[in-house]
Amino acid sequence: EAVTESTEEAASTETEVAGELTDVNVAALKGPTAMGMVKLMDDSDNGDTGANHYNFTIAASPDEITPQIVQGNVDIAAVPANLASVLYNKEGVDVSVLAVNTLGVLYIVENGDSVQSVADLKGKTIYASGKGATPEYALNYILEQNGIDPAKDVTIEWKSEHSECVAALNASENAIAMLPQPFVTTAQSKNSNLRVALDLTEEWDKLQENAESPSTLVTGVVVARTEFIEQNPQAVEDFLKHYQESVDYVNKNVNEGAALVGKYDIVTEAVA
Repeated sequence: EAVTESTEEAASTETEVAGELTDVNVAALKGPTAMGMVKLMDDSDNGDTGANHYNFTIAASPDEITPQIVQGNVDIAAVPANLASVLYNKEGVDVSVLAVNTLGVLYIVENGDSVQSVADLKGKTIYASGKGATPEYALNYILEQNGIDPAKDVTIEWKSEHSECVAALNASENAIAMLPQPFVTTAQSKNSNLRVALDLTEEWDKLQENAESPSTLVTGVVVARTEFIEQNPQAVEDFLKHYQESVDYVNKNVNEGAALVGKYDIVTEAVA
């Protein structure tokens, strides 16, 4: 069938020409990167998503998502910002960032009362996880900009999991850890002595106040395979619209949103 030049773009996929549902495979991580998607996930389960048919995967670790994107099994994914960069630079896979979806969810938490400012971290031991990822880069930047050498002026004990940091916090008085949400809330629900000493987003923003080009502490982004974007422009546009509506709903309807977060086993409803 002949296609005129003006309709070539619209005809770039069979699904968009025929008006059929476009299959969109979406992946996100347990935690903040998936929380904004829950209303869209619920709508999808109820068959209320218009022209797209969504298949959602919630993974516990970025390592589970990476090969799926590389192999083309996942079209759109909510991933840590640094993983987006790794994927972009990886041979054989081309991704584009569609949106920033999670800002700073990192905090310095203390089993005590000795840290009131970044300067107070000097000489301290900080338990942390996320080495080689956004948490490490963010912490190093904030320390350095406050005149603290991460290699000499503090002892950073890297753990493989956030839960190990929580255990270290509980094990000794005056222990300090860098934790992301939802681990902060989970830890505080089990130990009332834990306090949020510093919000790293606030500390980042303070450093950016007089910057020529101010930046934001970005934790998570939504990426898509560039090939998928090129072949399904309308489906991607529809996804972003649905996703924005979902995020707005979750932020405005905290109790209902939290119930959905619990329903999809992203974090427990009470923590959400």
